[in-house]
Amino acid sequence: MDEGSPSGAMDVDPSDAQAFKDRLTLLSGEVFWRDHQVWLAERGYMLRPRYRPDWVPSWKGTGERWQEHEDGLQLRHPAVIDATRLSDGETVMLKQVSHNLDPHETEITMFLASEPAKSHPRNHSIPIYEVLEVPGEDLTILVMPVLDYFFKPRFETVGEVLECLRQVFEGLQFLHDCRIAHRDLMVYNIMMDSKDMWPEPFHIMAPDMNRSFTADVKKPFTRTARPPKYHIIDFGLSRRYSPDNLNPTETAPEGGDRTVPEFTNDSGHVLHDPFAVDIYCVGNVIQEYILDAYRGCEFLKPLVDAMREPDPKKRLKIEQVVEQHKKIIKSRWWWQLRARVVLKDARGLLFDERHGTIIDYTRQLFNTTGHILTFKSALPKPRK
Repeated sequence: MDEGSPSGAMDVDPSDAQAFKDRLTLLSGEVFWRDHQVWLAERGYMLRPRYRPDWVPSWKGTGERWQEHEDGLQLRHPAVIDATRLSDGETVMLKQVSHNLDPHETEITMFLASEPAKSHPRNHSIPIYEVLEVPGEDLTILVMPVLDYFFKPRFETVGEVLECLRQVFEGLQFLHDCRIAHRDLMVYNIMMDSKDMWPEPFHIMAPDMNRSFTADVKKPFTRTARPPKYHIIDFGLSRRYSPDNLNPTETAPEGGDRTVPEFTNDSGHVLHDPFAVDIYCVGNVIQEYILDAYRGCEFLKPLVDAMREPDPKKRLKIEQVVEQHKKIIKSRWWWQLRARVVLKDARGLLFDERHGTIIDYTRQLFNTTGHILTFKSALPKPRK
């Protein structure tokens, strides 16, 4: 038994396949949270039972599978964990940020989360509820809301897609106006606050389950019925430039999108425009997760192609992207905005592949009728 683990939950390296298999042991990335659980509770944030010093796996010796127990769920990313805010029972996310290793992330995140940037209507960076300085360590813990992937739950209408893009473009324009280049705008760094869409909270580590891990989560409302707000997250590779630096250059970051044309023809040491890279990356996300995933959004292709232009000097600036998007919205009639978008992998007995299933069609028709009767906007903007 490891003396640092009174429960017998030994500290192991994440490469240990057995640790992943039986879930009886904490991975090395999880140990930090267990060792700081008491301090976090004193600060008002309670971690799940798995990360408490006296944890004993609830399925140990029972013959049951770890999959049936909440404390069998490991962290996906060691630096990020969910917690319950004791003051109101709300689930929040905690993220470790090193002052020395990630000085830009701390600086940029706090700039965007502080006034006057915090209250700016075009600011779509992730909100920060609180900043905790870890005693005696070179670490800050950011307390943030729970966010969901921007593409889940799925889009139902053209208007929902266009409103999503409006917010993402607006958020990117705000960053660029602040002379901030994100430099890693891959799909998982564009998120949404979908809390209002769910009849009950889902479990962070098992989104198909409710928060209490006792049943499947209830189906969500549509984005039109409960409009979400979209956020840009993770400023670990971001840079903020002086207003005097009109044409900043960078070498290729270790970001998630390695298809950027500027990165593919060299070893990463050739200087490039980081703002142009942001445009390409967002365009690539739209291509893969909207144009390639849905039927009904083909009219976006000229804009997306211009955002993914191989020559960065010919690529659109964010102001041009925003302007073209506005023109697209103005060109659509209300019934076109409420038109259905269909996942391309849809199948059905009574409808062919182009139209999806009869169940999907009927559900969307029912939803749209309800939205019209209750005066829900075809471009569903979130509450201020």
